[in-house]
Amino acid sequence: MPKTTAQFTIDLTPGEPLYEGTGRFDFIKTWTGGLEGTSTGTMLSAGDQAAGMAGYVAIEVFAGTLDGREGTFALQQFGTMDADGMALQYVVVPGSGTGELDGLRGTVQLDVVDGVHHVVVEHN
Repeated sequence: MPKTTAQFTIDLTPGEPLYEGTGRFDFIKTWTGGLEGTSTGTMLSAGDQAAGMAGYVAIEVFAGTLDGREGTFALQQFGTMDADGMALQYVVVPGSGTGELDGLRGTVQLDVVDGVHHVVVEHN
């Protein structure tokens, strides 16, 4: 599978929590590199981040180009952190691609270095 590298910046806007002890954020990401465009989404979280124990889920829709192919697709994230470390699943939602990205499938690996979000997208 091809691999595409990119970076993004994120602008988070807190929303109303769904329940006591949870968080809700709407966000906009600006993507550069092999992914050029923007994505918008919503993140839900719960747990005690100050104690290093929490989890979150997020769905976002990207619009732009992936290696020059134009269209949209959705990304899904599922992350947890606890005393044993962090775990993240970050995938292209099957069936969500449009335009030249119709049929897109793949996974995303995320690495944050000095506040910069770097990704590697492995895709078809």
